[in-house]
Amino acid sequence: MEQPLVLAGGPLGSPYTHKVKSLLAYRRIPYAFSFVPAPGDAPKGFPNPPRPLFPCLYYPEKDGTYRPTSDSTFQIRELEEHFKERSVIPQDPALAFLDYLLEDYADEWVTKMMFHYRWGVPENVEYASHALSLGMLGAPDSMVDFFSKTFAPRQIERLSGIVTGSVEVTGPMIEASYVRLLEILARILSTRPFVLGSRPGSCDFALQGQLVQLTRVEPTSTLLAREKAPRVKVWAEVMDDLSGWSVEGERGWSTRDELAESLAELFQELGRTYAPFLVANAEALERGDENMECQIDGLRYWQRAFPYQGKCLRWIREAYQELSREDRAFVDSVLSGTGSGILLA
Repeated sequence: MEQPLVLAGGPLGSPYTHKVKSLLAYRRIPYAFSFVPAPGDAPKGFPNPPRPLFPCLYYPEKDGTYRPTSDSTFQIRELEEHFKERSVIPQDPALAFLDYLLEDYADEWVTKMMFHYRWGVPENVEYASHALSLGMLGAPDSMVDFFSKTFAPRQIERLSGIVTGSVEVTGPMIEASYVRLLEILARILSTRPFVLGSRPGSCDFALQGQLVQLTRVEPTSTLLAREKAPRVKVWAEVMDDLSGWSVEGERGWSTRDELAESLAELFQELGRTYAPFLVANAEALERGDENMECQIDGLRYWQRAFPYQGKCLRWIREAYQELSREDRAFVDSVLSGTGSGILLA
C-alpha cells in the first residue's frame, strides 16, 4: 500500500487500541495514529467505524478514500491477508487455534479484570477519571473536570450487574484470577520471550493490551504486578514496540509438545474462569434470558447476558470444527483436564 494505514483510537485507556498499535509496530506496518475521544467517533474527514469500538483501522483506497474496519480480532486477521512478513498467526492450524483461544480469553475475560480495577476499586476511580481525561492532550481543566464527573459514574453503573456482575461478590474472584494470571505468565515468560515461543502471537498482543492498563494505569493492580510478577509488568512495557525484534521467516514458534506441557496452567485458568462464564452466557442467550449466571470458584457470578460473547463462543466452536481430525485430537489433548474443553462441545 502506498499510503499508510490510519489507526483511530484512545491513546491511554483503551486496551484494544494498545493491542493493535503494538502489533502494527512489531509487524513494521506503516500507519498514522489519530486520537478520537470516544468509540464510534471518526477523525475529521473519515467515515464512521462499522461498529462503535476502539480502535478503528482505516485502509487507504485507490480513489483517495479510506475504508474503516472494527474489532481488533478481525483487524489482525485482515492484516495477515495484506502483509505477509512477521506474521502473528502460527502456520500450524492447531497452534493457531490455541493462539486464537487465548486471544479471546484476553479480550473477553482479562478485560473484566481491567474494568474491575479501574471502576470497581474506589481508590482507583478518581485517578482513572482524571488520567484518562488528561490523555486528551491540551484539554483545559474545565473539560477534564467535566469528563471526570460524568464518565466515571457511567462506567461504574456499567460495572455493577451489566458488564462484570456485582462488585462486592465477584470482585474478590476477579482479583484472585488476576493474581493467578500474573503468576502463570511470569512462569511462562521465564522460559521464553512470548506465550507461544520466541516470537509473539496474536494472544501476546491481546494480553499486553489488557495488562498495559492493569500494570501501568490502575494504581492497585499496578502495585500487585510489581509485587507478584515484575517480569510481566516489564514485558507489557517492552511489548509496546517490538519493531526491532528479530524474526526469520516462520521460525520461532514452539513445538506442539513444548506448548502442550507449558501452557497447561494457562488453559486451566481459562477453564476455571472464562469457560464456565462463556458457556453460561450462551445458554442464557439461547433461553432468551436477560441475565446469565454461573458458578466460578464456588462463587455465584452473574451479569447481563452479552450477545457479543455469545458470538465468541460460536466462533470458537466453528474454528475448532474447521480443524482436521488430527489437529482436533491434538487440541483435545492439550485442553484435556483443564476445564476448557466445554468450549468445544
